[in-house]
Amino acid sequence: MKSGRSGPSVTVERRGRASGVVSAAAARALARAAEKLLVASGRPGASLAISLTDDAEIHALNRMYRATDRPTDVLSFSLLEGDAVRGDAEALGDVGISVETAARRKKRGLPGELLHLLTHGICHLCGWDHATPAEARVMFAEERRLRMAAKLPAT
Repeated sequence: MKSGRSGPSVTVERRGRASGVVSAAAARALARAAEKLLVASGRPGASLAISLTDDAEIHALNRMYRATDRPTDVLSFSLLEGDAVRGDAEALGDVGISVETAARRKKRGLPGELLHLLTHGICHLCGWDHATPAEARVMFAEERRLRMAAKLPAT
């Protein structure tokens, strides 16, 4: 239950090797961006947990929850679907981001890549998917719309 605080509630945890790569200030900036994205997505009262982690941990999660035996860049765990639904309708879910994978990508720089992956993860939590080319076009357009509505940089 929320404690009277208005707006989204976002927590960021830096885990494993990610804690040495992403500063506390950068984690706070990512939390602020997430709050804006949640408002832009029409979920101004939602709560979200973000785990900034390393390839080893995200690999283990990917293997456990998706039966895919390799690291990935971002995983989303919804609290609004299936058997995982909790009593708090405002709890949207968790986004796990591999900082090691994000850091290897040079196109956007680390802050831009983290924002890109965060936006992607939030879209998944909001029900968007990219399993087909048609779904991908719609989801990626939603990502751009959210960043624009939140007044965040394009990634």
